Amino acid sequence: MPLYLDRHDVPGVTSVDLAMAHAKDVQIEKTYGVKYVTYWFDPVRATAFCLAEGPNAESVEAVHRDSHGLVASRIILVDHRSVGSFLGAILEPAVGEPFAHTAFRAILFTDICGSTALTNRLGDVGAMGLLRAHDAIVRNALESHGGSEVKHTGDGIMASFLSVPQAVACALEINHQVQERNREAKTELPLRIGISCGEPVTEEGDLFGAAVELAARLCGHGAAGTILVSGAIRELCLGKGYSFVDRGRAKLKGFDDPVRIYGVSVAGLAAAENPQHPAH
Repeated sequence: MPLYLDRHDVPGVTSVDLAMAHAKDVQIEKTYGVKYVTYWFDPVRATAFCLAEGPNAESVEAVHRDSHGLVASRIILVDHRSVGSFLGAILEPAVGEPFAHTAFRAILFTDICGSTALTNRLGDVGAMGLLRAHDAIVRNALESHGGSEVKHTGDGIMASFLSVPQAVACALEINHQVQERNREAKTELPLRIGISCGEPVTEEGDLFGAAVELAARLCGHGAAGTILVSGAIRELCLGKGYSFVDRGRAKLKGFDDPVRIYGVSVAGLAAAENPQHPAH
């Protein structure tokens, strides 16, 4: 059955309020052929996201409307693999019990600069060797810093993090390990990283669409050895021991207005080696 994720803007609503609303959904969901799987609630941002199986979006929306009236502002079609990759294990709340787990995530991209030119220069075997070195470094760092690999892009990896500071710590660790490798290797691995953050359902209509696009554009805007992040990433890391450099505004593809970009200083590696685990 199709899977849907919706967004609710819920200022003033508590986790108890949402637990009661979810219980009401469950009471009537079978009438519409719908199964509400779980939901996420972020009291800081006053947003909630519901995951439900149903024959169509109209049926999923009808359950909300007829059970408690808290209809969604946006609903999108998703797939199980993507939801799990971005948001991690799907936790099903006990019906009627308060449940507050945020759906806010940091999105990180890595990219091997000039991969086509590298393949032409090194040949397929040499290029694959670089890619394997990249994959090993990135995946080890993701495991150490609580990141989840969403997908391999061919020239890099996209990953998701529950903690924004941990995403920055992971990027610094990746950058450090690449530099260590390059000191001994005959062929340099030219790697760049971009990080942004956001919620799963926005006006763009794709799962984490805005956050994914911005992280990818930031990554593509950088040179080898750089870690570029959005203003939101910088703000959520204030007081966590990281150092950022204002790179000014840049016109990025897919964004109407110029985007303020910040670079992460490699001096922040000390924070990566002793990361804190704050809330967002």
